[in-house]
Amino acid sequence: MNLQAAFDVVIVGGAMVGAATARALAGERIALVSQEPRPAPSRAFRGFDARVYAISPGNAAFLARLGAWNAIPADQLTPVHTMRVHGDDGKSCIEFDAYRSGVSELAWIVEDRRVQDALWRGLEAQAGLSVHAGTAIRDLQIGDDGARIVLDDGRSLAARLVIGADGARSLVRERAGIAVQAQAYAQTAVVANFACSRPHRNVAWQWFQGAAHGGAVLALLPLPGDHVSMVWSTGSAHAERLLALDAEALAREAAAAAQHALGDFSLVTAARGFALQRLAAARLVASRAALAGDAAHVIHPLAGQGANLGLQDARLLAEVLAARAPGRDPGDLRLLRRYARARAEAILTMSTTVHGLHRLFDSPAPALARLRNTGLNFADRLPVLKTLLMRHAMG
Repeated sequence: MNLQAAFDVVIVGGAMVGAATARALAGERIALVSQEPRPAPSRAFRGFDARVYAISPGNAAFLARLGAWNAIPADQLTPVHTMRVHGDDGKSCIEFDAYRSGVSELAWIVEDRRVQDALWRGLEAQAGLSVHAGTAIRDLQIGDDGARIVLDDGRSLAARLVIGADGARSLVRERAGIAVQAQAYAQTAVVANFACSRPHRNVAWQWFQGAAHGGAVLALLPLPGDHVSMVWSTGSAHAERLLALDAEALAREAAAAAQHALGDFSLVTAARGFALQRLAAARLVASRAALAGDAAHVIHPLAGQGANLGLQDARLLAEVLAARAPGRDPGDLRLLRRYARARAEAILTMSTTVHGLHRLFDSPAPALARLRNTGLNFADRLPVLKTLLMRHAMG
């Protein structure tokens, strides 16, 4: 193709990672294409969003620099001061504590719609940005000189670089010729929000339930007031049974699985299920194309780090593009490889660690059962190791 680019960059995907990338590229001539319509203002919703994130302090600082973090109401940001992770033997446990580690919080729990609304409000006033929301892509061609996108309404966009923040089934990844490895976990994440009869005291809880329960992992994340968000990653058959329960039965079962640590539950947001998989793109960049977020990597939610990896992609990619020499082509593959190199180690480390933990706690082997539970207790007695683990997760 021989294109005269109308934009420096076109970002495909308007969810959190795509919107954050657009905000971070302020000053460039960019277009943002989102198949979904502009997110509704979060104030228009009642109750809690089914999808919540555990945002690391490092990524909270990144969102603050974009002007988005302070746009989220303070009473909708719930700090995590302590995290307790329980093994599957009923006795082993490791606890991470912000105060003892000299930090104010381990993470912030925030609803997806709050982050989306804050990011999109800033996009509307961003100079040099063209937003195309609620429209699908009819065609995408990536060539040596640039990328051309045809929208379903017939409009055509041209750019020197296209960024794929368009999820696990990324069209950008496909058209850029980037191979992908995907592995289904045969698990479903059942998510729901509950009111609890005991205060959560800003503690995040996690229980590995072991091979006897199909490698299930139950997590409870604190929400405003005496509410928690549940993420129960479990075998598909068990997930189907949970999703078929009425509100009272699901609340009873979730409270029992949480060993009544937070007392009785009552359902406030209907349960939803998300099939789990591991996905890794063979590379993050190609000529005229770069990937970010789920288009590049999907990991098991047991560590709560998927959103954080995506935001780190957005930050590093924007930094690489902003640091290029004046007039340098943003789609230059040599430039884009700086981004790929900067992200490679962190993505590989997190993906391998999370996958390894899943396999370790999914194994029925007695020797591995002893190893994983003894390891939790051993690590809990080593403050230096705990601090290293915590600071890595905090970004």
